[in-house]
Amino acid sequence: MGLSPAHVQFFCISLSSGPTTTLGLFLSHSTSCSPPPPPPPPAKGIDRMGTSVQVTPLSGAYGEGPLCYLLAVDGFRFLLDCGWTDLCDPSHLQPLAKVAPTIDAVLLSHADTMHLGALPYAMKHLGLSAPVYATEPVFRLGILTLYDYFISRRQVSDFDLFTLDDIDAAFQNVVRLKYSQNHLLNDKGEGIVIAPHVAGHDLGGTVWKITKDGEDVVYAVDFNHRKERHLNGTALGSFVRPAVLITDAYNALNNHVYKRQQDQDFIDALVKVLTGGGSVLLPIDTAGRVLEILLILEQYWAQRHLIYPIYFLTNVSTSTVDYVKSFLEWMNDSISKSFEHTRDNAFLLKCVTQIINKDELEKLGDAPKVVLASMASLEVGFSHDIFVDMANEAKNLVLFTEKGQFGTLARMLQVDPPPKAVKVTMSKRIPLVGDELKAYEEEQERIKKEEALKASLNKEEEKKASLGSNAKASDPMVIDASTSRKPSNAGSKFGGNVDILIDGFVPPSSSVAPMFPFFENTSEWDDFGEVINPEDYLMKQEEMDNTLMPGAGDGMDSMLDEGSARLLLDSTPSKVISNEMTVQVKCSLAYMDFEGRSDGRSVKSVIAHVAPLKLVLVHGSAEATEHLKMHCSKNSDLHVYAPQIEETIDVTSDLCAYKVQLSEKLMSNVISKKLGEHEIAWVDAEVGKTDDKLTLLPPSSTPAAHKSVLVGDLKLADFKQFLANKGLQVEFAGGALRCGEYITLRKIGDAGQKGSTGSQQIVIEGPLCEDYYKIRELLYSQFYLL
Repeated sequence: MGLSPAHVQFFCISLSSGPTTTLGLFLSHSTSCSPPPPPPPPAKGIDRMGTSVQVTPLSGAYGEGPLCYLLAVDGFRFLLDCGWTDLCDPSHLQPLAKVAPTIDAVLLSHADTMHLGALPYAMKHLGLSAPVYATEPVFRLGILTLYDYFISRRQVSDFDLFTLDDIDAAFQNVVRLKYSQNHLLNDKGEGIVIAPHVAGHDLGGTVWKITKDGEDVVYAVDFNHRKERHLNGTALGSFVRPAVLITDAYNALNNHVYKRQQDQDFIDALVKVLTGGGSVLLPIDTAGRVLEILLILEQYWAQRHLIYPIYFLTNVSTSTVDYVKSFLEWMNDSISKSFEHTRDNAFLLKCVTQIINKDELEKLGDAPKVVLASMASLEVGFSHDIFVDMANEAKNLVLFTEKGQFGTLARMLQVDPPPKAVKVTMSKRIPLVGDELKAYEEEQERIKKEEALKASLNKEEEKKASLGSNAKASDPMVIDASTSRKPSNAGSKFGGNVDILIDGFVPPSSSVAPMFPFFENTSEWDDFGEVINPEDYLMKQEEMDNTLMPGAGDGMDSMLDEGSARLLLDSTPSKVISNEMTVQVKCSLAYMDFEGRSDGRSVKSVIAHVAPLKLVLVHGSAEATEHLKMHCSKNSDLHVYAPQIEETIDVTSDLCAYKVQLSEKLMSNVISKKLGEHEIAWVDAEVGKTDDKLTLLPPSSTPAAHKSVLVGDLKLADFKQFLANKGLQVEFAGGALRCGEYITLRKIGDAGQKGSTGSQQIVIEGPLCEDYYKIRELLYSQFYLL
C-alpha cells in the first residue's frame, strides 16, 4: 500500500545536536480551525508507535487498604508501591504473589508501611527481585519505619515474616533519585524515562512521572497541594494533559477547615487536658506525618512558654530526628532560607525530648505530659502499652491525628460513639529459666550437631567429586590420589599428608606434580617504586553510600538507637507470654485530621487543572471512589476508570504516533533559534516514504504563509518587574496588570478547561497610543517569534 504525499507544518524542538539531528515534532495545524483528520493506516514497513498502558490494582482499590498497583507500559511492568497494614497478614498479598517474579521495577512514593511495608517480605518470599526507585528521604526513613515496626513486633511476638537482614537486603540496591531528575531505563525498559516530583504529605513524598514516546503516565497518590511547616505543596499542578493520571479518592468526601484554626484547636485541646492534670497520647507513625506535628508543638510551646514535657517515643526516635536534620534541601523554601541565614535547623527540637523506652515516662508517674508514640494503629509498639495505662483515667486524652487502618484497635476507637470497653492482648518477652532454659539449650545443641554432621557430609561429597574428576582427567601428569595413598597399616608418616598436597588443587597441564599456585607480579616500576593508579585508592560514591547503608551487624548501630540495638543483639534465650484483658475506656478520645492530604474540593480542582486524557481512581472507600468518578465524568470529557482489585484495565492512548526521518535536504533549509538548551524552528514539509520509512521531504510547491507563533511562558509578576525596570508605572489590579494610565494586560489561560492543551492568551486592552505600542513591543520581546 502506498502513501500519498501530504503537506504538514511542524513546530520543531531540537532534542540533540551532532552529525545526525533528531527533532521532536509537534503538528501545529495553525492554519485551520477544524480538527485534523484521522491518520491513515500505516503502510507496510512503516514504524508506528503507540504506547500500550495497562493498570491492575493488587491492593487498595474500592477500599482504604495498603497501596500496591501493577502498571505495564509497553510490556515493562512497574510495581507502584508495595504496602502492607500493621496486621501483616500474608493472605492480603496473594494478588502480589502472582505477579511479583515478573516485576521489572518498583517505584515507592512514601516512607510508611501503607506504601512500602511489604517490600522485605515480597523480596524474601514472593520472588520480587526488581530494582527499586525512591527519593533519598523515602529510602532512609523507610528503613527506619520498618526497623521500628520489626522491633515493636519482636518485643511482643516471635515475628518471623522478615528480619532486619531482610529489610537491609530489600533496600540494599535502591536507586535514589532527586526531584525532577530524569532517569532513563535500560534493556527491557529502553525508551522509558521516570522522574520523581514533589508530592507533599511526607518528607520525600513522590509523584512519579513515567514517559514513553512523548506520552506521560502520572502516578500521584496521597499528595497535598498546601504548603506546610516543613513541606512544599505538590508539583502535580504543573503537569498538563498527561495521557494517564492514576490518583486516589481517599479524601474525595472530606473538606478541610482553615489550617490555622485547626492548629489552634489542636493546641487548645492539649492545653486543656494538661492544665486539668491529665496526659495526652498521640499515636503516630515512625517518620512521616509526625514530623509536621513535632514542629507544630515546638512552635506553640515556645510561643506560649509552656512547661509541660513532650516526649517523642519510638524505637528509632533519635535516629529519625538526626536523619531529618540532614534533609533540609527536601523541605520547603522557608526552612532552607532560614538555615542559610541563621544556621538554625528547624529540627533542633528544644521542647521535645526523644526517648526510646518507657523508663523516662515511668519516672514522671501521673504528671501531665504529651507523648507521641508509635504505632498509629495501636496494634503494637509503645502506643499500645501507653493506651492501656492511660485509658482508665477520665482526665487523660488519646488524640488521633490520622484515620486508623481497618481491623486495628485505633479504627475501633474512632467509631462514633466510641466503645466503653475494648479487649486487648498484653504481651512481653521474658528470659527462660529452669527446665525451660535447660530444654532450650539441649535443643540448640542437637541442632548444632545436626548442622555440623550435615556440613561434614557435604564436604565429603565435594571431596569425592573433586578426586573423581581428577582421576578421570586425560592429562597423564595428574596424579591419582587413590594410587598415591599408602595403606593405612603401612605406618607411613606421610600417609595422612598426601591429601594436604592434592585436595583442592587441580595441577596445570604444564606441571609434573601438584604445586601451590604462584602468581608473578607484573606491576610496572619507575625510579620511585611501583607505579600505582590513584583511582584504586579513592572511595567511590557507591562505596560511600554502602558505608552508610545499614548492615545486619556492623551497620545496625548507625540506624538504630543504642537501646534498640542492644535488645536485638541480646542472645539471651527468651519467650513471649501473653494475656487478654478488658480495658475500660474512660479517657477522652478525639480525632483531628493532620494526615496532610488534599481535601475533596482541592482534588477535584487539581484533576480539572491537569486535565488528563484518561483518569484512573484508586485507594478510597467505595462511596468516595464512586463520588469522584461521577463528578469527573459529569464535569469533563475525561475517560474515568475505577478498577477493582486484580481487574486489568487498558488505558492505552487513542493518539497515534509515527517515527519519521528528516531528510538532509529539508534540514539544510531550516533556520533554528536557540531556546535554552534546545533549538526551535518552523518546518514546512511533505510526508513521503523512503526505504519503507516515513520521511519528511521539502514541499514540492511553495507553502502558504503561516501565522506567527510566540513561544514562551510569561509570568505577569516577572513582566511587571521588567516593565518597572524600564521606567513604567505598573501595578496589579483585579488580577490584571495595569500599565500606566490607560493600558491593561490580562492573562487568559485555558489549561483547566475541557480539551485544553495548556495554551494561554495575553490580552492588551487600551487605546492605540504611544504607550500601547511600546508595551506591545516589550511584550513581544519576552517571547520567541516563529
